[in-house]
Amino acid sequence: MTTAKPIPAVSFQTARTGSSAKPNAMGMREMQERAYNKRGEQYLLIKSPPASGKSRALMFIALDKLHNQGLKQAIIVVPEKSIGGSFSDEPLSKFGFWADWTVKPQWNLCNAPGPDEERVDPSKVRAVGQFLASDDRVLVCTHATFRFAVEQLGVEAFDDRLIAVDEFHHVSASADNRLGSQLADFIRRDKAHIVAMTGSYFRGDAVPVLMPEDEARFEPVTYTYYEQLNGYEHLKALNIGYFFYSERYLDAIEAVLDPAKKTIVHIPSVNSRESTKDKIKEVEEIMEYLGEWQGADPRTGFHHVKLPDGRILKIADLVDDSDPAKRAKVLAALKDPTHKNNRDHVDIIIALGMAKEGFDWIWCEHALTVGYRSSLTEIIQIIGRATRDAPGKETSTFTNLIAEPDASEAAVVGAINDTLKAIAASLLMEQVLAPRFTFTPKDRGPIDDFDYGPGGYQEGQTNVGFNEERGQFHFEINGLVEPKSDEAVRICQEDLNEVITQFVQDKTALERGMFDEEVVPEELTQLRMGKIVRDRYPELSADDQEAVRQHAIAALNLTQRAKKLAGGGDVEGGEPTLNTALIDGVRKFAMDVRDLDIDLIDSINPFEAAYSVLARSMDANILKQVQAVISARKVKISAEEARDLAERALRFKKERGRLPDINAQDAWEKRLAEGVAAFARYRAEATANG
Repeated sequence: MTTAKPIPAVSFQTARTGSSAKPNAMGMREMQERAYNKRGEQYLLIKSPPASGKSRALMFIALDKLHNQGLKQAIIVVPEKSIGGSFSDEPLSKFGFWADWTVKPQWNLCNAPGPDEERVDPSKVRAVGQFLASDDRVLVCTHATFRFAVEQLGVEAFDDRLIAVDEFHHVSASADNRLGSQLADFIRRDKAHIVAMTGSYFRGDAVPVLMPEDEARFEPVTYTYYEQLNGYEHLKALNIGYFFYSERYLDAIEAVLDPAKKTIVHIPSVNSRESTKDKIKEVEEIMEYLGEWQGADPRTGFHHVKLPDGRILKIADLVDDSDPAKRAKVLAALKDPTHKNNRDHVDIIIALGMAKEGFDWIWCEHALTVGYRSSLTEIIQIIGRATRDAPGKETSTFTNLIAEPDASEAAVVGAINDTLKAIAASLLMEQVLAPRFTFTPKDRGPIDDFDYGPGGYQEGQTNVGFNEERGQFHFEINGLVEPKSDEAVRICQEDLNEVITQFVQDKTALERGMFDEEVVPEELTQLRMGKIVRDRYPELSADDQEAVRQHAIAALNLTQRAKKLAGGGDVEGGEPTLNTALIDGVRKFAMDVRDLDIDLIDSINPFEAAYSVLARSMDANILKQVQAVISARKVKISAEEARDLAERALRFKKERGRLPDINAQDAWEKRLAEGVAAFARYRAEATANG
């Protein structure tokens, strides 16, 4: 029997203010009211976590656009049929709004028979055309149906209508992404209104969701995980952990699967390293570990499994697709609205490709995923399944069960890659769960509604302000480059997590930051992050690119340093403290240094804390093996990196009146000098080659 080894990566203690669930006089929760206040915008982008109420927010906005802004119709576009249920009829007037949300049955195409796929379904595309010609107001369809309808009918057929795209991260600016290019066409024509909604705006790859010039047209509404979780009424803590196992995951699953917790288990894809290649047998083994099978309920299709203590577990199997009718029965039972508030309706759901995005089971306490998933976006979506607030649910957990590297396996490099991806995911989740950051140069003055501690704002001192209601920090940083253009300001206010996502997924940065003892932190914070910002925002000026880089690396490093100082959120007397650990850690870091400046922040290795977590979770032999594989990939100075170093050496010369010295004691100055020499060498080679 193998033992799973934990990485206690992230623990978030909530304040439980209840504010995110408290409705106003019109029945809107905090996030919905924030979105509704921007309802007059033609292009609206709502970035908000799972379970924050985006679907209902859209209903409020769509009804106003139809009744008060002169739009003819609203078309709701969702990635898959199962999510269409989120837009079913809602008696909004019962809670104080001035109208109800209704969708005529024939216009909810997600309920229509037929495949939910990439292939065209002519009847559904025809139905979109019939809807556009009718006097009815609302249609719900999948991304695929909408794409084909636009291809056949043209963008002009949708003039004066609202197009609302749910799970907007499925879109991308890539020429291969048809929906993305169609949305760009709608924006160019400028005669439709677009509301885009997503719980994880980054895609998990390097392709932007929209081109910067198109994205700049959207008015953002951002509601953070920090605000969402702190505003819950019941949930006290969210824990995110990574567990390593050797041999078979089925032998290790008992270390992490607790039958007392409401759990969604995502087994690995049959093409993955972790899979036994027999998904049906894997489900059977999981049930055998839990207890004795007692048969299936003929009404729901749920398996009944008797635990050793006599309790009967109800288990929904969404993996077995050999009988479509049987799986449809299980899905229908899970979606049954009469059991939405029944905690005992089901205990464990076992899935493979399902029960992720948009899947709503408020009682889920534990999302257990075997094998690293294809993108950070998918991980965010799976974590979102466990972060619903529900009575009696005090703790939510996401566990990723990952095969540890094994010297005897040919797949050792693949296992190391999965380990690195897991670390990247945990770094990102720390960032997603942190408050938002506002940076200004030193002595710019206090910002209204920020608390600067007992003595208030002190001119000439290091000041850190915090707005508890909005979950936002204000830092003063010496030497900070401020964004000048409107687009750079928007990026620094709204998109830092997208930039950080790309950075923590940068394999070179992650490998060198964690395993190269000779790495100089500035190589990561200045060169690697600088390249990411330049590639992502090529239209920005050099000064604006540097401003975005500084803001992003400051946000990442302050979160990491604060977490280290705060000890990861302590528990006193068996009860979680209110969520002040990160705030206290940030204040301690800022106050421990005489002057918080950008050079100091750049000199911090953002992956140092991640390495210490890994070192506690792996034995010395495995860690040494990982280090050996990474060390073998050491990077020499490339032509592009040499150019970057030479440019930074010029800045060094302007600031200090001399070029960097290759014999300097300071590692970064030495690296700059090496870069100048390498750049000269590359230039000489280019000249010689004509």
